[in-house]
Amino acid sequence: MPIPANHSRPVRQSAKENAFNQLQQWIIDGTLLPGEKLNDTELADALGISRTPIRESLQLLEVRGFVKMFPGKATQVTEIEREAIKDLLPPLAALQSLSAELAIDHVTEDQLTQLGSINERFATSIYSGNSYAALKVDEEFHQLIVDITKNTYIQGVVESLQAHVRRHFFHNSIVLTEQSIDEHKAIITAMKHSDKEKATAVMKENWLRTLQEF
Repeated sequence: MPIPANHSRPVRQSAKENAFNQLQQWIIDGTLLPGEKLNDTELADALGISRTPIRESLQLLEVRGFVKMFPGKATQVTEIEREAIKDLLPPLAALQSLSAELAIDHVTEDQLTQLGSINERFATSIYSGNSYAALKVDEEFHQLIVDITKNTYIQGVVESLQAHVRRHFFHNSIVLTEQSIDEHKAIITAMKHSDKEKATAVMKENWLRTLQEF
């Protein structure tokens, strides 16, 4: 089981949080492949922690649907079911649309400027053909809108769904297009003018169009 030795280690996190975040990231980006068997001793050595937080993290990852544990036998990374994205994107699109609506009541000028700056970086990634970076920056754009809502319930559900969507995007090599740049701009404009109907409509289209193209 090849494990990178030069990964970045988050600061100010418990061993369990560090392990969970790193293992989830490795599963999402394919460092740990679908169906791969996981050895808690090897993982503990790689992360420089004991086996206990590794086991706790694996249990949580099983609850999240990233691994499957077979007591007394093995722990494996779950397989990627291509069609599952059809079940993932509609609820995420609905929550992201709701976030755009609710964020309008809280958004500041500085945050609108920040959204614009993120979209500029997104555009740079798109035009340079860096699809991996584009996916990361796109997620940053949408996450900021979710954070602006100050709704912890939405944040929690979106975080769970987004992790699975990210994994599907990476494994299915989904490439975002220039149209997303314009949609982001339209969302920012709608939020600036407190146009909730427009913001929610464009946000929903932004997500569901990806599903249609897929």
